Amino acid sequence: MMKKTLKLMAFVLLAFGLFACGEMGKKLTNEDLREAEKTLFNEDKSLNVEAAPGVAEKYCQFVKQHPKDSTAARWLYHAMEIHVLLKNADQSIALGDQMLKDYPQSEWAPMSLFLLGSFVYDEQLNDTARAHVAYQRLIDDYPNSPLVDDAQKSIEFLGMTPEEIMETFLTSTLQEGEENE
Repeated sequence: MMKKTLKLMAFVLLAFGLFACGEMGKKLTNEDLREAEKTLFNEDKSLNVEAAPGVAEKYCQFVKQHPKDSTAARWLYHAMEIHVLLKNADQSIALGDQMLKDYPQSEWAPMSLFLLGSFVYDEQLNDTARAHVAYQRLIDDYPNSPLVDDAQKSIEFLGMTPEEIMETFLTSTLQEGEENE
C-alpha cells in the first residue's frame, strides 16, 4: 500500500514537473502575444469568449516574466480590457489595481481608471460611489490626461438614466444656442 502511494506521488510530481516546463514555464515574447491576440476575435469581429481568458492569461504571464519591459503596461491593460468585456469585475479590478501600483506613470494608468469607473463600477457593479472615486482619482492624479473631461462629465452623469443624460444634453445645447443669438 505504501509503495503504491509513493509511486502515485512520484508520478504526480513528475507530471507536474513536465507541465511546468512546458507552456506555463515558457518565456513569452511580444511576438507570442501578437500571435495569441489573433485568436481573440471571431470572423464576425465578436469576442471569442473561449479563447479570451487564455489570451488574457498570456498577457499577465508576460507581465510577470518581463515587468520592466516597455510593453508590460500595455499588455496588462489589454488583459484588463478582456476581463471587462467578459464582465469579470473582480479580475478587472485586480488588474486595474496592479496597473496603478506597478505602472502609475504609464499612459495606460488613466485609461485603466476610466475603464474601472465606467464599465466595471458603474455599469457592471452599479456602484456609483466607487465609480466616482475612480473618476476623481483620474482627474486628480492625471490632470493632463485627455480623459479628464470625460471623467468630469461621467461624474456629472453618475446615477442618471440614458433619458436623463439626453435631457441634460438637450437643455445644455438649447441654452448655448440662446446665448449665441
